[in-house]
Amino acid sequence: MPQFPGLYRQNNVPKWQRIHQTHDGLRQWQKGPRAKYMLYPYYAMLISTTSASMYMMCRMVLGHKTWY
Repeated sequence: MPQFPGLYRQNNVPKWQRIHQTHDGLRQWQKGPRAKYMLYPYYAMLISTTSASMYMMCRMVLGHKTWY
């Protein structure tokens, strides 16, 4: 009989269900051990690119086509 990797591995599904099904007021994507490492850089990039776009849109309306 062939040996499959992970055939006799520990079942982690109940652990992950416990993490994601707790009623702690957080959204599902904010739960988990690595959520902060993924979300905070995403939020920083979202805020910085949105603010840079708004800054340059205002400058273009005023007739300036450069950053300074």
